[in-house]
Amino acid sequence: MTGNQNNRTVFMVSNADKKSFRLALRGRNAWAMKQLMDAGAAGCTPINNPAPRWSAYIHNLRRFGVHIRTITEQHGGEFAGNHARYVLVSNVVQLSCEVAQ
Repeated sequence: MTGNQNNRTVFMVSNADKKSFRLALRGRNAWAMKQLMDAGAAGCTPINNPAPRWSAYIHNLRRFGVHIRTITEQHGGEFAGNHARYVLVSNVVQLSCEVAQ
């Protein structure tokens, strides 16, 4: 992640089941939203988009009203198991990024 943690990014979020709303995010929550937007229908995984607490960022975004689908995928290798792929369902547009002084 680049930039100041105090920078505020404003998004317009539209869900199929309710009106659009503005959402101002900072730090890793804003970073995660941008990652989801950039990934599109392919979605993001902690493997391809490393970050320490993806599940926490997704939890926060959902709590704010953003619709995100979770797909459980298996992976092999020495530490085989499952991981999540997160796909943004809401229509989200970045409106602005306010740089902290």
